Amino acid sequence: MAGPVTFTLLCGLLAATLAGATLSPAAVLSLGREVIKERLTQGLKDHNATHILQQLPLLSSIREKPAGGIPILGNLVNSILNHIIWLKVTTANILQLQVQPSDEGQGLAVKIPLDMVAGLNTPLVKTIVEMHMQTEVQAIITVNASERGHTRLVLEDCSNSHKSLRISLLQKLSFLVNSLANKVMSLLVPALPKLVKTQLCPVIKEAFEDMHEDLLNLVRAPISLGSNRLEFDPLSPAIKGNVIQLKLEAKLLDYQGKVTKWFRESAVSLTVPPLDNSPFSLTVRQDVVNAAIAALLPPEELIVLLDYVLPELARQLKSSINVISTKAAQQLGPTQLVKILTQETPELLLDQGSANVAQLIVLEVFATNEARRPFFTLGIEASSEAQFYTKDDQLMLNFNEISSDRIHLMNSGIGLFNPELLKNVTTEILTSVLLPNENGKLRSGVSISMVKALGFEEASSFLTKDSLVIIPASQ
Repeated sequence: MAGPVTFTLLCGLLAATLAGATLSPAAVLSLGREVIKERLTQGLKDHNATHILQQLPLLSSIREKPAGGIPILGNLVNSILNHIIWLKVTTANILQLQVQPSDEGQGLAVKIPLDMVAGLNTPLVKTIVEMHMQTEVQAIITVNASERGHTRLVLEDCSNSHKSLRISLLQKLSFLVNSLANKVMSLLVPALPKLVKTQLCPVIKEAFEDMHEDLLNLVRAPISLGSNRLEFDPLSPAIKGNVIQLKLEAKLLDYQGKVTKWFRESAVSLTVPPLDNSPFSLTVRQDVVNAAIAALLPPEELIVLLDYVLPELARQLKSSINVISTKAAQQLGPTQLVKILTQETPELLLDQGSANVAQLIVLEVFATNEARRPFFTLGIEASSEAQFYTKDDQLMLNFNEISSDRIHLMNSGIGLFNPELLKNVTTEILTSVLLPNENGKLRSGVSISMVKALGFEEASSFLTKDSLVIIPASQ
């Protein structure tokens, strides 16, 4: 008999094992830098970032710091600056964003190149003096932990360095005007980075926050499964290389909106494949996929008047029963009835690149539709190849063929017999009755709304040893 010391030791070993186990989320949404770049670019457009640049108070910013150097020349330049009619950005463009791992390796560096033309109007010349200004804003996307232990993506360290700033005249004018323009440009060198930081960086942060919220809403969009639905909720983000990963938990809800099953972090394995050249991927754990299939294919009973619906199969069944019992075969009437009961929901078995579905099926044969007791009851362990494919943004599933792997005689009113004698005909019945019924329920597919929400028209999918992976189709 085990003593208290042994029990304590076992508990300690169990606790250590659980503590060392790697827990996997129900799903992982991986976002490549192309998706981040495109969505942040759109966010900047939505927040009118170029309009903000065109409203930069260039003139007031350079007047804040008087010209230094030789006093007489400095006073002259300051006097001239006071006679500038206006100085403002006339055109502004945000060039293609760049997203790459930060130097520290703990986040993603977002580089936002700015291309602007500023106009200077002064009574010294009738035409507008134009200056070309190029600079680059950089910010870091990183994972921030709150005091409560919650983590979220944040945008930090938004800045505009003097090193990236380039200012040049677009045309040469008189010596005096060129001198004035050069002085204005020298004053813009310290002033413009400060303006960009104070005026544009808040807009960039707002655009990022909106992008982040849109991504979370996209993740939470319910996935319809017949009368049920599957929903994902964000757990925590992570940044790996140039990829943002959102770890997700999942829940299955019935038609009333009640949660029937939770899928949280567990010891069930989940292999997240690298993105490679794909813009994003949604990797879903096997047990979540299995629950989705179960929601579409709940246990049910099918009743078939075999002689009316499938007369050829009715003759085959009678011939097979005749081998077992001639008397029983003679009792089969034109209303002979077959009942097929799927006792449990299908069980999905994944492998690298392929999948199978196992089912437990009860099949009963009645001599007529009025008979109360069946001739016999068979328990069938059946399996089918599960084929996942996509159509537009729909994830489709089809069961190919069905095989009766094992047959058990559960009950018999015609004496004991080897159920393998009925293997061929029962397989034909399942193929003709159960398989079309299940594929009919799967035919509508499952809409993966995030595919189009992320800007892609079609989805693609593949299987790993423990997950289903959805990616955008190659364009």
